[in-house]
Amino acid sequence: MGMAVGGAKGSGGRRRRSGRRSAISEINVTPLVDVMLVLLIIFMVAAPMMTVGVPIDLPETQAKAMNADTQPITVSVNPAGEIFLQETPIAIDEIVPKLEAIATTGYNERIYVRGDTNADYGTVMQVMARISAAGFKNLGLVTLQEQEK
Repeated sequence: MGMAVGGAKGSGGRRRRSGRRSAISEINVTPLVDVMLVLLIIFMVAAPMMTVGVPIDLPETQAKAMNADTQPITVSVNPAGEIFLQETPIAIDEIVPKLEAIATTGYNERIYVRGDTNADYGTVMQVMARISAAGFKNLGLVTLQEQEK
């Protein structure tokens, strides 16, 4: 009958106390994923509502949609004949100096003129003539595609 050399359970005399537990060093990512999904849904719903512009009724044509890589500068004419550069009201005499100031690519900047269906044709043509006379080359009219009836 010999004695066991290693102690009671063969652990070298060192016993672990069952009362203490080591800290768990793992991060629970479930709440993070939940928050990110909620934010994603909120931004997906809110993003279309963030596009603000001058409310005008564009005419419809059979022209095809253009592919746009960058955001063009828009000049709008509403039914009352008021002129807007992006969403800011502007006088017709101030159009060219403001365009020259904000055009990042110089006279090659794309400029879209949006004229309401009920806007005065003369006012829309005055705006286009001033922009064209200033030397801007990429000038276009914005319309809606005709809906099949």
